[in-house]
Amino acid sequence: MLRNLNLILKAAGAMRDPEEFKADRGTCTLHFRKLCLCERGKGLADKQPLHMGRNSGGRGTIRSAVNSLHSKSNRAEVVINGSSSPAVVDRSNESVKHNIQPASSKWRHNQTLSLRIRKQILKFLDAEKDISVLKGTLKPGDIIHYIFDRDSTMNVSQNLYELLPRTSPLKNKHFGTCAIVGNSGVLLNSGCGQEIDAHSFVIRCNLAPVQEYARDVGLKTDLVTMNPSVIQRAFEDLVNATWREKLLQRLHSLNGSILWIPAFMARGGKERVEWVNELILKHHVNVRTAYPSLRLLHAVRGYWLTNKVHIKRPTTGLLMYTLATRFCNQIYLYGFWPFPLDQNQNPVKYHYYDSLKYGYTSQASPHTMPLEFKALKSLHEQGALKLTVGQCDGAT
Repeated sequence: MLRNLNLILKAAGAMRDPEEFKADRGTCTLHFRKLCLCERGKGLADKQPLHMGRNSGGRGTIRSAVNSLHSKSNRAEVVINGSSSPAVVDRSNESVKHNIQPASSKWRHNQTLSLRIRKQILKFLDAEKDISVLKGTLKPGDIIHYIFDRDSTMNVSQNLYELLPRTSPLKNKHFGTCAIVGNSGVLLNSGCGQEIDAHSFVIRCNLAPVQEYARDVGLKTDLVTMNPSVIQRAFEDLVNATWREKLLQRLHSLNGSILWIPAFMARGGKERVEWVNELILKHHVNVRTAYPSLRLLHAVRGYWLTNKVHIKRPTTGLLMYTLATRFCNQIYLYGFWPFPLDQNQNPVKYHYYDSLKYGYTSQASPHTMPLEFKALKSLHEQGALKLTVGQCDGAT
């Protein structure tokens, strides 16, 4: 349940984004001239049912949820405690306090809305196909342009080719309930581990450790992501045998899970991806590797932008939610909390497992986490997903 929030957050200003995004699926060509970071406030849709409407072009589910907040100017109307009042969003980055109404204590899954969202997302991407490049589509030596650095290229190595799946790891898969576990420190003392492990399919992010935090985050892992930067941040770039062994043990613990490695994002990750691939092959690690398609990130971003959720680069968590709509009937989110304080004004660590700091509302960040959270909170309130940000039911 989302309880009363009284959070201090820095308002972020409008930013220019000259990117033109053309959807790879469908016929929609989108031109984005401005990204406007809305401030945090009450849920986007004010907990009202969404109606597609005849003229929505099939894109109204999330779009209508945020239309009440979206503004071409630097102001947005935010509904706070049942009344509408203007909240200035400018370039000053001054702190703004919002009292956000709690969601209903009794969450109910809205299957109609979930299916509608799935159909909309399928117009932009198909998770079954886009979750990984397949072996039949590449060969060793092929040249690939990086997604975030189109002037730089990489050659498909023999190791990478060997680890490409022949068929989608999610081909013909469907699950009753899925848990997507973010890495926010809000998970600490949540007691959510048992609830997380009870789900049919569990997705985790960036090889986050689980063993020593099992009570709060669980142990079950069916898919885990691994940004190349994790090798530098969590495993010291494998500078010696000790760190290589630590990574190897973490990989062995996956025991048949899908290891999702975004290998084609940026030039700086090439060497780290190759290190991991080499370890997997050399030590016969029991994992199913997957390397997301070159179009996936832009397709996901295009879907959310089309629905007026003005993200910059989608976070791993948002990517996973978007993919999960394809093969999960009900989606439960844990550890999604992009704020330095919890609902009771207690400090919250950025990650539950380390002391890394992060500027959630910094314009230098490639992500717009508070805005993503606002969209997810709206979907929670409408029953499209369940967002847990405190203790789980039955936790002691």
